[in-house]
Amino acid sequence: MRFVDEYRDAELGRVVAGEILAAVEPGRHYKFMEVCGGHTHSIYKYGIDDLLPANVELVHGPGCPVCVIPMGRVDDGIALAHHDGVIFTCFGDMMRVPGSDSSLLDAKAAGADVRMVYSPLDALRIAKQNPHRQVVFFAIGFETTAPSTALTLKRARAERVTNFSCMCSHVTIVPPLRALLESPDLRLDGFIGPGHVSTIVGARPFEFIPADYGKPVVIAGFEPLDILQAISMILRQLEAGRCEVENQYTRVVPYEGNLRALEVMAEVFELRPHFEWRGLGFISHSGLKLSDAYADLDAEQRFPVPGLRVADPKACQCGEVLKGVIKPWECKVFGTACTPERPIGTCMVSSEGACAAYYNFGRFAREREVV
Repeated sequence: MRFVDEYRDAELGRVVAGEILAAVEPGRHYKFMEVCGGHTHSIYKYGIDDLLPANVELVHGPGCPVCVIPMGRVDDGIALAHHDGVIFTCFGDMMRVPGSDSSLLDAKAAGADVRMVYSPLDALRIAKQNPHRQVVFFAIGFETTAPSTALTLKRARAERVTNFSCMCSHVTIVPPLRALLESPDLRLDGFIGPGHVSTIVGARPFEFIPADYGKPVVIAGFEPLDILQAISMILRQLEAGRCEVENQYTRVVPYEGNLRALEVMAEVFELRPHFEWRGLGFISHSGLKLSDAYADLDAEQRFPVPGLRVADPKACQCGEVLKGVIKPWECKVFGTACTPERPIGTCMVSSEGACAAYYNFGRFAREREVV
């Protein structure tokens, strides 16, 4: 496919891998975090880590939108789905995320009307088709998906669809990165910046990382050559003693971001004072809620929800995986009690989860599994 195959050229990949090898300093260990779960899947799907020198290590960050949703928030969604007359809608992978006792898929099996949608506009369409039912959309994701939720709420208001509401669990990318950088148990040399989020927010929000913490950031695309080039760019910064935000993904990401999308988000959402993240705990001003102007479309205003904080299962180490403290295969239940078919934690459920990437592409130990 044109404009895709070019970024998967194996010969060019070997050339960039050679540049990476030439740029590393012998005896020095490099640790880079790929923030986005989409990067994690590309790295292991295409064997990018096999092209890297042994002293260049990649660790995973909290950039999977499903993985960071805490268990209590899932329980709130399940409770809402069981309300009489409610049609509860969400993305497909969210249906399988385990709560404290069950999942939304289990709630559906128990009789709740839970439906998978591909976009919030699908949920709005269901609301217009069922005027005598209350339709709730479980909105998740970073700034990548928040604009589509905002535009759907604006359309619901414009079309006077009164039986539609949103349970907002959107989060923002900068606060968790700052929390990670403040953590004493994680030492990083640089970041592969999130490409999807950056299409909306641009490169500017990441300037605090080199300015305050002295770490280079390279925003990258998701094809193999994108990621290899981003690693090479980080190494060149370190080699030259530079520390800045660079944009490898210029074909998609503008420095200032998508100004229209940011404007719509600012109209419809406002920051929550506190929001809980799986593995990271409560982070101030990291989640989004509906603004006062759209409060009448807030499902948590229309319906009672438990709002309880629920501890993760003791056997699950999703939190440590999301913080880059451990690799998925170091979790004691990875690939045994916890599999994509029977997940214990969120990282094994989502199409962007690190544990799912390791499991699906045969990384059950430090070395690649040979099949």
